[in-house]
Amino acid sequence: MAWLSEPRPDFGQAELLPVVVQDADTGEVLMLAWANDQALAATDRSGEAHFWSRSRNALWRKGATSGNVMHVAELATDCDGDALLYRVRPTGPACHTGARSCFAGERPFTLRDLEDVIADRRKADPGSSYTARLLAAGPGRPALKLIEEASELATAALARSDADVRHEAADLAYHLLVLLASCGVTVEQVEATLAERHRQ
Repeated sequence: MAWLSEPRPDFGQAELLPVVVQDADTGEVLMLAWANDQALAATDRSGEAHFWSRSRNALWRKGATSGNVMHVAELATDCDGDALLYRVRPTGPACHTGARSCFAGERPFTLRDLEDVIADRRKADPGSSYTARLLAAGPGRPALKLIEEASELATAALARSDADVRHEAADLAYHLLVLLASCGVTVEQVEATLAERHRQ
């Protein structure tokens, strides 16, 4: 866990500071909470998100009762030092309602979500799961499927069929992620390589 910015929080102006909690991988805002110096010290020490409950007037470790712990990847303050940002990797829903986020609106389904689905399907019965069958075969079969899907996408693009392009692109993305999973490569690693190329 790292501090991303200066200044460090100023609890001299207020005993409680607002904490924006953000998914470290997607950037999605998950919740708003409050922290005092005790909660921040517990977060910094443990690597798990701690807050101060205004209703109970007590220190609160997120997930202590629900199990939905938030592992903090990075901490930051705003430019005045009077608001905090926790960038976290949650192990479950952030909201007490069971929603991923406390804020309204459905989050778009991303490649990271698809990667999680594929990882989960690895544990399924290959007899009933197409994904499990592909993964059980090693990289060879997913690689052949990727070539097939790339050809179908190119054909749809040349035919100028927008609907088919969308569907074939989705199929290609799925099979690409299955191939990555079979090779032990993550979306995060691919993104890091793209970022490095962009910097160059």
